[in-house]
Amino acid sequence: MILDCHKNPSLTILSLPLFWCFIFLFWGCASKAPPSPPGGYPKPYKVGRQWYQPIPDARDFRQEGRASWYGKKFHGRKTSNGEVYDMYAMTAAHKTLPFDTHVKVRNLENNQTAIVRINDRGPFIRGRIIDLSYTAAKQLKIVGPGTSMVEIVALGATAPGRPEGSGEPEYIPQDYYSGKFTFQVYAFKDSDNAERARKKLAEKYKNVHIAVFDNGGETFYRVRVGLAHSLEQADAYEKLLIQDGFEDVFVVAE
Repeated sequence: MILDCHKNPSLTILSLPLFWCFIFLFWGCASKAPPSPPGGYPKPYKVGRQWYQPIPDARDFRQEGRASWYGKKFHGRKTSNGEVYDMYAMTAAHKTLPFDTHVKVRNLENNQTAIVRINDRGPFIRGRIIDLSYTAAKQLKIVGPGTSMVEIVALGATAPGRPEGSGEPEYIPQDYYSGKFTFQVYAFKDSDNAERARKKLAEKYKNVHIAVFDNGGETFYRVRVGLAHSLEQADAYEKLLIQDGFEDVFVVAE
């Protein structure tokens, strides 16, 4: 049985457009986080008693293990990066690969192949390395048996502006180290508390704003500050915020 991480928000990590922000949401968990990851790594997340550390780069990534798939039970629910799961799309869940990474999956038992985009986290069952959408699993002939041994090879991101029907898509390495980064210091369920925090932070920091997130069951008001345009700047700003007492701050790509 596939673990239903979509019913329990404490088992789900949400992402923003750039890969490495599959980061903690402030669910108010009392458990202590593991040591901070190396500079440039996204924050780890926890499922059950297990911590997982997403990787900052899918370049040269290759992995072998058992694949499974998920279908109607999850169809229409939000994935870990905030998209709505479509069982008929060519997508997949992986525990640590950057979101939006395209990977080529080869069924080692029949040599069938499929290309899928990572937009979810999982599978959280020992021995399984990827959870495929129904259509991807059907293409690989995994629907019937339920699981199969596969090889995963990361391809990168699709090249923009390529017209449909122009042949095989091109994949280009993603730039994981530049963009628009801000810093989340609080998350509240009460909008008034979030607004009070915003006003207080605005006395000292720039670009203080509230990002609203609705997971379908609860609404969170995330208070964010600052702005950086490179991973190096973001890392330095994050350290300053930690020195200012915001020990749970984390970087968000917007």
